[in-house]
Amino acid sequence: MWALGLVAAIVLVPMYATPTARQLPAMAGAIAGVDVVEPPQRWLGDYIAPGDIAAIGAWLERPPARKADAFVISTDMLAYGGLDASRVLDGVSTAEAIERLDALVRLRAARPNAWIAAFGTIMRLEPTAVAPVGAARTYWAGAQPPTWQYIWEYAQLHDPPLRSEQPHAKQLRALIGETTLAEYLQARARDRTADLEALRLVANGTIDRLVIGQDDAGPVGLHVKDVRALRRAVATLHISDRAAIEPGADELGIVLVARSMAREIGWTPHVAVRYSTPDGAATQDPLEFAPVHVTIDALVRRAGGVRDDRRPDLSFYVRVPNTTPAQDNRLLDALEAEVADGRRVALVDLTFLTSSYAAQAAFVRRLIAVGIAGKLEAYAGWNTTANSTGIALGEAIAAGVGRRTGRYDAPMHAAFMLDRYIDDYLYHCIVRPRIDAELAAHGVTAHWYLARRVWQETDAHVRADLLPMARELLRQIYPQYRAAQLDVSLPWPRTFEIESAIRLVATSGS
Repeated sequence: MWALGLVAAIVLVPMYATPTARQLPAMAGAIAGVDVVEPPQRWLGDYIAPGDIAAIGAWLERPPARKADAFVISTDMLAYGGLDASRVLDGVSTAEAIERLDALVRLRAARPNAWIAAFGTIMRLEPTAVAPVGAARTYWAGAQPPTWQYIWEYAQLHDPPLRSEQPHAKQLRALIGETTLAEYLQARARDRTADLEALRLVANGTIDRLVIGQDDAGPVGLHVKDVRALRRAVATLHISDRAAIEPGADELGIVLVARSMAREIGWTPHVAVRYSTPDGAATQDPLEFAPVHVTIDALVRRAGGVRDDRRPDLSFYVRVPNTTPAQDNRLLDALEAEVADGRRVALVDLTFLTSSYAAQAAFVRRLIAVGIAGKLEAYAGWNTTANSTGIALGEAIAAGVGRRTGRYDAPMHAAFMLDRYIDDYLYHCIVRPRIDAELAAHGVTAHWYLARRVWQETDAHVRADLLPMARELLRQIYPQYRAAQLDVSLPWPRTFEIESAIRLVATSGS
């Protein structure tokens, strides 16, 4: 175990360079006083350029990475150069993908006593989408509009298509083109084979823990066959205690970093899960293949915790769609009461699943009004159930580890919370809809990939709109801190996410 006061490092190889995958796990580590060491960002690639696999593999064999006692590594980054790169063939054969996973074998040989966790994904149904501008003009044909929409629609049919679906499937195949569809299907088959190889690395002891998440796919589609094959392999290899197949993707890095920290201090977090409606557990996220309770309970286990609704270390509240005003009142009362009692409370808001952000924004304003927005242990909303739950669990467990080791960093915890409110509330509920509407009014409808000039102009617009609101939000929920640094940007040429740069210091007299 880590001694109190000892800074220990965790090596993280993210699945790509987005803030969720790269920035949040490091911030969670900082809350607990733990250094999360990552490869240089320039090696992680971007939206259409894969990461530098050779450089990352060599980095794992050198200090400081090689000296760490815990590793959390994306198999998608090792095999293909990242999550987006895993969705295209791009000249990477099945044999090459499997060979690249040998970096884990070499790591195990060099560090036989280290704890090595890995995470991968089952390829989502929707291809990475681009627009025919700039460098993306020469990107894979299946990523270009409208072909990516046709592929996504085809992939959501039953496999094989039902009789009633067959005419539509035939029409979609013709629209996609046999060559492009074959490339898409080959990439799916390659990724499945590489995931099976990762399971075998669990069976032979190379990997201690493995999670393979199903990226953005509902209950029906081409992915179902992949999920079944991987689950059969888990059963056949007798590794169900060390490997799991479940919904999710972007949150897996922070979840396994949190598990690593809790494991090292011998703490099993006890988590109560409380839904805003009596039937809330049965809510179905359209981008996941199981009801939300399956996803949430699985992530509690993946983070090293156990469900305990009677004597929890953390009360994890889940606000689901169609929560009535009366139920909202009871939820707010419960949150206030637990905070007043000094209990650790987290909130995940899934009301975005109705495709409306108004309810989420209204509830955040109520949290602010009653004075508990800055007293929660974690908050997340807007994204998929797995993403939001994993982020909130990772943050809350990191804070719990920090308090138990005496290394808790309160300003960093506040910075993480502020980041979530800025992103999930201010940006996605208020600013992004406005920005997207303005882009559309100027004829830019492909918000998922912007031309460089449009990206730069949009980035400046987001900053101008968002920063004043962010500063006011800080004043409202964390008056004990001031911002030594507070900035936002669009890290990639799309409006899908922002990246915050936040450093808080105590105000005089606080």
